[in-house]
Amino acid sequence: MFEQQRENLQLHVKQLAAEALEKSEPSAWFEVLYTEAKGDTAKIPWAKLTPHPYLQDWLTNHQPFASLQKALVIGCGLGDDAEALANLGFEVTAFDISPTAIAWCQERFPNSTVNYIVADLLAIPSQWHQAFNFVFECRNIQALPLNVRSWVISSVSSLVAPGGTLLLITRVRDTEDEPSGPPWALSDSELKQFDNLGLQQVEKLVFLESEQIDIKQVRIEYQRP
Repeated sequence: MFEQQRENLQLHVKQLAAEALEKSEPSAWFEVLYTEAKGDTAKIPWAKLTPHPYLQDWLTNHQPFASLQKALVIGCGLGDDAEALANLGFEVTAFDISPTAIAWCQERFPNSTVNYIVADLLAIPSQWHQAFNFVFECRNIQALPLNVRSWVISSVSSLVAPGGTLLLITRVRDTEDEPSGPPWALSDSELKQFDNLGLQQVEKLVFLESEQIDIKQVRIEYQRP
């Protein structure tokens, strides 16, 4: 029963994404999905209501951090990753393209210190350029099609301050052929773009998705010198 519900949800996401692509609005489907959920987290496939375990693992093994470092969470969803950073003393900005998702975060965490705002990764505010000591990008790039991939990777890279860190979690693929999606897993050449944009890879961890063990993911720590 649960497996069938999950498959139906995945098919619905693919349908919404395809419709958005036809309208040349590749990220428009996120708001549709959050609105349709009507407050039911079971209808948001990535909503685990807990920080990503590989973010939590990295944070646990990289403390302590300097107090009040500025952190940014890209595509923050329902806010659990942002709250984990805030609890460690980061000054956190977290954004999502979906106004419904941001309102949901504010409802879940009414006393939060996180600055939750609506923003678009394809049109980031100019004042965010190299403004954050820690940037967390988890599975947003893979949710956008290949025709905007270089643009998105450039946007993500531009957020990292000198001396700052980007922590990236994404699905990866072993071929340069275009995959079917969403999600559209990243290739080696696409990951290489981060290096070309001035970030240096510090650490790379390969892991498998727990529910679908054949799907390879990576957690990569980059730093801007």
